[in-house]
Amino acid sequence: MVGGGPGSFIGPVHRMAAELDGRIRLVAGVFSRDAEKNALAADGWGVSRERTYTDYGAMFEAERVRADGVDLVAVVTPNHLHFEVSAAALRAGLHVMSDKPATLDLAQARELAKVVAGSGRHYGLTYVYTGYPMVREAREIVRRGDLGRVRKIVVEYAQGWLSRPIERDGDKQATWRADPAQSGVGGCIGDIGVHAFNIAEFVAGVQVEHMCADIAAVVPGRVLDDDCNILLRFKGGARGVLIASQISAGARNGLQLKVYGEKGAITWSHERHTELVVDWLDDPTQVLHAGAGYLSPVAQAASRIPTGHPEGFIEAFANIYRDFADAITAGRGQAELVPDIGEGVRGMAFVERAVAASRAGEGWVTLEGGAR
Repeated sequence: MVGGGPGSFIGPVHRMAAELDGRIRLVAGVFSRDAEKNALAADGWGVSRERTYTDYGAMFEAERVRADGVDLVAVVTPNHLHFEVSAAALRAGLHVMSDKPATLDLAQARELAKVVAGSGRHYGLTYVYTGYPMVREAREIVRRGDLGRVRKIVVEYAQGWLSRPIERDGDKQATWRADPAQSGVGGCIGDIGVHAFNIAEFVAGVQVEHMCADIAAVVPGRVLDDDCNILLRFKGGARGVLIASQISAGARNGLQLKVYGEKGAITWSHERHTELVVDWLDDPTQVLHAGAGYLSPVAQAASRIPTGHPEGFIEAFANIYRDFADAITAGRGQAELVPDIGEGVRGMAFVERAVAASRAGEGWVTLEGGAR
């Protein structure tokens, strides 16, 4: 693992998820630039001091010559380090699982795609919400054509934790997210907007072609955006709306997706993630539950305990790691359900194009850039 030292939110999540199924074990790392914090993290996670390194280059070199050297690197740093660590790991012959977004900017994402293609190694990206059983069930329902042709997609991701300028008070999680040098051109859109974008395309099975973005920094003095409202047009004609906000005071982690087809609609909410609501045009509403025997094989494979028992964020993360481990050990190529560098490039294209178009007041634009 690179990153994830004391004070990190996502580092411990990656560690718990990776180890949940016994397929992966954390044995080495560079957890912090601070030597004391690096050692503290290693001791807490049972990693020997011998395999706790001062920088990732030294780790890759030392582990390369060990008979029990590492196979996979989890990249859990702020965004500005994602490219250099991931590229170095791939060039060292290691598989990579990176936290999102893939890189600091689109140019880096495209360059990383070339590195992945030439490495012969696997690259995964933790768009974690695609690991939830009922999100995968929603995807299967759409793919089977149960809803008919998709007409409208609405996705909202509302948080309120940045309603005040806590980055100025030294909050670690807020500080780097509010800094363009570490976060990139996108604030809220790069942090949670990419999740909303990814889950919409994952479930609906269609890609965004055009968008009209209104992105703003609402809190006075904040440089990067903290609120995003984007109209979408998808390939095939479906319309959509994407809302991502970190200044929605009172909201916790309110991710919700609705997909409307000709025959009905599906609704999934992160706050009730074990349920999937299906509203039919001419039939009664259905509420489907995680772990139930009537779900598709894909959703059942992602459910770990019997229906009615709660499981959530760590397990969804672990599903992505488990699928990734299967792809590595089976040698089949990238697992279908694991977000890959292609989705990483799309995410960065979405962020950069939306931010630029909003700043310029361009109105409707194509996703990849240029006039509509």
